[in-house]
Amino acid sequence: MVEFQRLLVCITTCILCWMPNGATAATDPNDAAAVRFLFQNMNSPPQLGWPPNGDDPCGQSWKGITCSGNRVTEIKLSNLGLTGSLPYGLQVLTSLTYVDMSSNSLGGSIPYQLPPYLQHLNLAYNNITGTVPYSISNLTALTDLNFSHNQLQQGLGVDFLNLSTLSTLDLSFNFLTGDLPQTMSSLSRITTMNVENNNFTGWIPEQLKNINLQTGGNAWSSGPAPPPPPGTPPAPKSNQHHKSGGGSTTPSDTATGSSSIDEGKKSGTGGGAIAGIVISVIVVGAIVAFFLVKRKSKKSSSDLEKQDNQSFAPLPSNEVHEEKSMQTSSVTDLKTFDTSASINLKPPPIDRHKSFDDEEFSKRPTIVKKTVTAPANVKSYSIAELQIATGSFSVDHLVGEGSFGRVYRAQFDDGQVLAVKKIDSSILPNDLTDDFIQIISNISNLHHPNVTELVGYCSEYGQHLLVYEFHKNGSLHDFLHLSDEYSKPLIWNSRVKIALGTARALEYLHEVSSPSVVHKNIKSANILLDTELNPHLSDSGLASYIPNADQILNHNVGSGYDAPEVALSGQYTLKSDVYSFGVVMLELLSGRNPFDSSRPRSEQSLVRWATPQLHDIDALAKMVDPAMKGLYPVKSLSRFADVIALCVQPEPEFRPPMSEVVQALVRLVQRANMSKRTFSSSDHGGSQRGSDEPVLRDI
Repeated sequence: MVEFQRLLVCITTCILCWMPNGATAATDPNDAAAVRFLFQNMNSPPQLGWPPNGDDPCGQSWKGITCSGNRVTEIKLSNLGLTGSLPYGLQVLTSLTYVDMSSNSLGGSIPYQLPPYLQHLNLAYNNITGTVPYSISNLTALTDLNFSHNQLQQGLGVDFLNLSTLSTLDLSFNFLTGDLPQTMSSLSRITTMNVENNNFTGWIPEQLKNINLQTGGNAWSSGPAPPPPPGTPPAPKSNQHHKSGGGSTTPSDTATGSSSIDEGKKSGTGGGAIAGIVISVIVVGAIVAFFLVKRKSKKSSSDLEKQDNQSFAPLPSNEVHEEKSMQTSSVTDLKTFDTSASINLKPPPIDRHKSFDDEEFSKRPTIVKKTVTAPANVKSYSIAELQIATGSFSVDHLVGEGSFGRVYRAQFDDGQVLAVKKIDSSILPNDLTDDFIQIISNISNLHHPNVTELVGYCSEYGQHLLVYEFHKNGSLHDFLHLSDEYSKPLIWNSRVKIALGTARALEYLHEVSSPSVVHKNIKSANILLDTELNPHLSDSGLASYIPNADQILNHNVGSGYDAPEVALSGQYTLKSDVYSFGVVMLELLSGRNPFDSSRPRSEQSLVRWATPQLHDIDALAKMVDPAMKGLYPVKSLSRFADVIALCVQPEPEFRPPMSEVVQALVRLVQRANMSKRTFSSSDHGGSQRGSDEPVLRDI
C-alpha cells in the first residue's frame, strides 16, 4: 500500500510538472496560423523540416523561428533556396521584430499588411516584384530595411516622417522610378542608405549627403533643387543622436526630447533661462497693460460707444475676400489660418477697428492675405503644352466625361502618355485659383499603388486642369459593359483581383490617410486598369476638396451607386463609400449595370434585384455574368457574395469598415489558394473548378 501511494505521488508530481511547460510551450494560435500559412505559401519547403500539419513552432523549435513565451519574435530563413511568395495576414504577428528571408528565390509582391512592430526587415536577393507598399510608412519601430536586388518597380510612395528610428536603408538594384520622397530629409538617425542602380530621377535631399550614401546608376537631375513642398517639417541639422557621449539614444528619448531636457538640467542653465524669459514677458506685459489702461481712461464714453459700433461695420474688401474664401475652403485648409484673426467676427475694440494715432501701441496690426503655394512634387504645365498634347482638346483625344469635367489622352513629344482632366468652369470659376492650388496640394499627398497618381496641373487663363498617370486598358466599366469581338471577358480571378485592389485603395483613403478622405464617387468608370489588370481608383480626393461637390454629385442620384441615406440627406460618408463599393462588386459578379432601364421593372435596380438572392447558391449561380461561361469556383463565388451583402446593407451603421472588407477578400483568396493546392493533389484535376482556381494563386 505504501509503495502504491509513493507511485501515485510520483505520477501526480510528474503530471503537475509537465502541465505548465506544455501550456507555456503552445504557440499563440494566431501566430501558429500565420507561420503555417507562410509555410504553405512557400510551397511547403522540405529543407526547413517543419511538420506539414504542425501548429506549435515555439514548442517544437522549428528551424529559423525564435519565440518569447508563446509568441513568435524572429523569423530567420535566409539562403535556404525558398520559393513561392510572402502571404497576406502577417500583421497578426504583433510580437515579431526581426525578419530575414534574404538570398532565396521568393517571388510575388510585398504584402501590404506587415507585422506592425518590425525592427529589422531583410528581403534582399529575391525575385520580388510590384511596388514598395505605402504601409511601410506605419512601421514606426523599423531600424533596418533591405529590399535590394529584387524587381521592385514604380515610384517610392513611402512617407518617412514616422520612421524616425530608421538607420539603414537599402533599395539598390531594383527598377524604382521617380524622385526620392522629400520626407527622407526627416530621417534623423539614418547613417547608411543605398539607392544605386534604379531609375530614380530628381534631386537627392541635401540632408542625406552627409551620411554613407550610394546613389550611382540613376538619372539624377542637375542644377539647384526646388524648395520642399509646403508643410514639410524642417530637417535635422545633423545626426546628433549618434554623437552623444559615444552611446546610442533610445527611441523614447527621441520621441520625448528627454535628452535635451537632461542636458539643460546638467548645465544648470535651463531652469534659469526659462525663469528669465518668464520674468521678461511679465515685465513687458505690465508695461503694455499700463499704457493701454492709461489710453482707455482718456477716452470718453461716446468714443467707446462709437468704437464698439465700428466693430460691426463691414470689413474692407480684401478682408471680405478672406472670409468668403475661408467658407469655401476645405477643413484642412483652415489649419493654415490664424483662427484668432480669421474667424472672430467681432474682434476686440483695440484690435482692428480703432482710429490711428501716434501712440506706439495703437498701430493697426498688419492683415496678411492668404497665400497658397503650389506643391513642388507635381509638375506645372502650361495651357499651350496641354493643347498640343491633346490636339487642342479634340474629340479624338476624349476618353471620358465625369461629374467634374472631361478627360483627354495627352501624347507628349517625349513619348509620355498622360490623362488630362479639364475641370468644368462652372464647378471651379476662374476666381477660385487659390482654392484650386489647395486642392492640388491635398491630392498630391495621396500615394498608394491602387490610387491613380497625380502627375501635374495647369492653372492659366481661368482654366483648371489636372494631369494624371494614364492607364491604357481603360476603365472597369468599359471592360464589363462595352466589350467587343476584340476584347476578352474578365475571368473570375481577375474580378477578385480588381475588387481586392480597389478595396485596398479605399482602405488607404479611409483609414491610412490623415485626415480621412471620403471618395464620394465610387463607380466602375472611376476604376482604371493597367496592362496587368491592376485597378487604380481615379478622382481620389477630388470630391472631398471641391467646394459644393456634394450638390454636384447629387445630380447623379439614381445611377445605382449611391447609398439610400445619400438620396435622403445629400451627404456622403465613409459608409456611403462602402455601399458604392459593394455595388461595384455586384457589377463584377453579375456583369450588369447598377441601373438598367431596359430591363423589366423588378430588375432595373441591381441592388434591389440581387440582394435577396445573395445567400441562395442556386439563385446566385444564375446571377453570374454569362461572359464567364460558368468558369468560377463555387465557394469563392459564395464568399464574394457574402462580402457584397455586408457592404450594401441599407443601414450605414451595419456596413463594415474597408479594412474588414480587405481582410475578407484576402481570406477569400487565401482559401482559394489552399483549396487549389488540395484539389490539385487529388485525381480530379480536369474538372471545371480545377481549371480556374490555379490562376487565383497569382492574385
